[in-house]
Amino acid sequence: MVSFVPTPIGNLADITLRGLETLRSADLIACEDTRHSRKLLNHYEIEKPLVSLHDHNEARRVPEILRKASQGQHIAVISDAGTPCLSDPGHRLLRACIKEDVNYEVLPGPSAITTALVASGLPPLPFTFGGFLPYKKGKRERELQAALNRGHTSLYFESPHRLVSTLEILTNLNPLVHVSITKELTKKFENIYGGQTLKLLRTFTDRPPRGEFVLAIDPTSLSQ
Repeated sequence: MVSFVPTPIGNLADITLRGLETLRSADLIACEDTRHSRKLLNHYEIEKPLVSLHDHNEARRVPEILRKASQGQHIAVISDAGTPCLSDPGHRLLRACIKEDVNYEVLPGPSAITTALVASGLPPLPFTFGGFLPYKKGKRERELQAALNRGHTSLYFESPHRLVSTLEILTNLNPLVHVSITKELTKKFENIYGGQTLKLLRTFTDRPPRGEFVLAIDPTSLSQ
């Protein structure tokens, strides 16, 4: 059995009882970063063998995990934060489980995507999640233009180092579109910013961004 277990996106208390039970019963835990995950496991006094599973070793690691699962071991898969497979490692392993007919389960739990969507107050359905915005400015601009053309809310993860640049691009495309920026969700310095793009550009230009951010864009605000 391979269990995909969501982990807290900031507040360690947000892990589910079922998630803890699964981690405690696993024979092996596959982590995006073993050092990072050790903090969560130590907090809940869970001592299990750990193995890394990330973008750079997933092709090599997947057959190893499938072999162990086929031999009757219970493997739990976690990412650094949130739900595996969504802008995090795990999708290749899950697809392999389906292909090789290996039993798997996906537990519900914390997700920055849905938390940010609800907290934004923007129209929740339908919505598009685009993962991390492209690093290159030209590709980022094309993706943001596509978000403005969709007619419904779009969400993205964005680096603090590029947030101001992204807001500058959005402002050039349309300074009046409403956006929401959620910062450090569930953590001590959580904050939610909302308003027209130009307003938020001024906010973050005066206050250099730090932390983890989710950007939500509502193009329907332009027709209201």
